[in-house]
Amino acid sequence: MGDRLILGIETSCDETACAVVRGTDVLSSVLASQTDMHARFGGVVPEVAARAHIEAIRPMVHMALRKAGVHSDEIDAIAATQGPGLVGSLMVGFSFAKALAWGLGAPFIGIDHMEGHLFAPRLENPDYHPPAVILLASGGHSQLVHMKDWGDYEILGGTIDDAAGEAFDKLARFMGLGYPGGPAIDTTSDGGDPKSIRFPRALPDRPFDFSFSGLKTSVVNHLQKAKAAEELPPIADVAASVQEAIVDVLVTKTFNAVNETGVKVVAAGGGVLANRRLRVALEERAADAGVELCVPSPALCTDNGAMIAAAADFRLDNGATSSWYDDVDPGLRLG
Repeated sequence: MGDRLILGIETSCDETACAVVRGTDVLSSVLASQTDMHARFGGVVPEVAARAHIEAIRPMVHMALRKAGVHSDEIDAIAATQGPGLVGSLMVGFSFAKALAWGLGAPFIGIDHMEGHLFAPRLENPDYHPPAVILLASGGHSQLVHMKDWGDYEILGGTIDDAAGEAFDKLARFMGLGYPGGPAIDTTSDGGDPKSIRFPRALPDRPFDFSFSGLKTSVVNHLQKAKAAEELPPIADVAASVQEAIVDVLVTKTFNAVNETGVKVVAAGGGVLANRRLRVALEERAADAGVELCVPSPALCTDNGAMIAAAADFRLDNGATSSWYDDVDPGLRLG
């Protein structure tokens, strides 16, 4: 990675994130969260998210520059998330970044949000190198990627219905735990027995693919029957059992991929990686398998501008920039 100063902007969903990065050194990383704004709706409302990005983008960019101690004229390149994500949210960050780059006469590059997650571990572990298997788990995506080299990706598998984060959100809402669901279930599971209820693990015959819709149905049916019988289990036990089912599937499939590819490095990214039980389970399996585990800190697992800048640095090293005529792509696919 070079010594260029890159401003990274990420607005794929409901957080306005900006960062200034030089090589693997994160000089600043700031974020305006919309969690409280969407909590009353039980999920992200696209129109509300886009309007909030419009209000936050300029002050967040100024804050990132100020915290990094640099002036906009010193920025060597500007990167923004091009997709996947909510089209309105993407347009705010992408258009702002493009206009700023044009005004500064700086290179501009659009970045795949999921590729950003692949580069996030590099910011805290400069020795992190492919080949590696990477678990990407967020509200909108659950994927297993075989990264053969920087920029060379093979998608081994993904979700056929709900992503892991989406499953957490839907189940937390049904259980009355609030939004966002992942942190709510994580917190509620404290003291609960993860073995108290054996919820299903789907697709055992498809080693790299995920499905969580059946889990959702199983939890709903279990709780409805328990309520009818006036035998509702402790909510901590339910939360712990739900969490264990999701974590078990994510970890098992990840190490299926490790066994298939023979890699010695496992990495992960996406908001679901902030889950404490998932991080511990990955550590345990990596230790048993004798492979290196590179999971970024929670702040770099959730949406952030630093990972967008890191991916852009690699792309710029290889001579890639975006056209001024490029547009966002809500359905952008990795690779």
